[in-house]
Amino acid sequence: MSKALGLLSGGLDSSLAAMCLKRQGIEVTAIAFVTPFFGAGKARRAAEKIGIPLLVQDIGNIHLEMVKQPRYGYGKNMNPCIDCHAMMFRIAGEIMLEQGFDLLFSGEVLGQRPMSQNLSALRAVAKYSGHPDRILRPLSARLLPITPMEEQGLVDREQLLDIQGRTRRRQELLAKEWGLIDYPSSGGGCLLTEKHFSDRLRDLVSHQPNCTIQDVELLKIGRQFRLSERAKLALGRNQDDNSALVDAARAEDVLLRTPGLAGPVGVVSGIPDTADLQLAGAIVASYSKGKELAEVEICANHGGIEQRFKVAPLPRVASEKILL
Repeated sequence: MSKALGLLSGGLDSSLAAMCLKRQGIEVTAIAFVTPFFGAGKARRAAEKIGIPLLVQDIGNIHLEMVKQPRYGYGKNMNPCIDCHAMMFRIAGEIMLEQGFDLLFSGEVLGQRPMSQNLSALRAVAKYSGHPDRILRPLSARLLPITPMEEQGLVDREQLLDIQGRTRRRQELLAKEWGLIDYPSSGGGCLLTEKHFSDRLRDLVSHQPNCTIQDVELLKIGRQFRLSERAKLALGRNQDDNSALVDAARAEDVLLRTPGLAGPVGVVSGIPDTADLQLAGAIVASYSKGKELAEVEICANHGGIEQRFKVAPLPRVASEKILL
């Protein structure tokens, strides 16, 4: 029996690709990756429904470094899809060799995404992965050149599919025929495809080229302000945000509060100077219950050391000019 290891996002296409191989008697295992930009929740649910084992691997650090300087560039936002798929195949390929799988596969469909799933892009992904002769795209395989796995009889080409284009009508019909129900809608799931988050990330990378996944985690919480070329502020919008910011703050960050007044938590990251902290404090004050006061006291906690200072709340129109 052939053994296949496939990239599983949990969406319809990757689920059908796994089912396509499983239906012809191939032993299918899936792998999903975790980064600051997407998780494995949908993949876990899909693998359970399909009835296949799932490997989960955190690639946050190396993925972030790739996102900063992708070989093949970005899509509409900060989504380096070609580089991302190639990286996933490269890592999956290492597992394939270590654990004795015969081939790799994905749910990519020829022509579904004009930039990242055209024939040239699929070839680039395969080449950059380091395993160009071991990658199969079951949903479009009969429209693509025959692979060594098909030639060797590890996979029956006649049972593979010839889907192409952006419509998912055929996939939806197959899902119904094969008993796959309650699958997630297409799109979504990756923060790098979202314009608002991409704008924040682009600002972070341009000001802090050595930013880490902890910096990226802060980007996901609350409002974000660019204080200066050196520093930025994350500001809670509600109690959940405030709690998340307290948890995400590191020893080198500065945690701001308004003692004695209800208000948001602020986290200043980067390399702030006194002017940055004064500005951050004024923004925190402007979103607190003391926004109408002449002065508000700010408590700044930096590595367990507290300092207090007073600021005038910044007019909201001024803070909105530096809102990311």
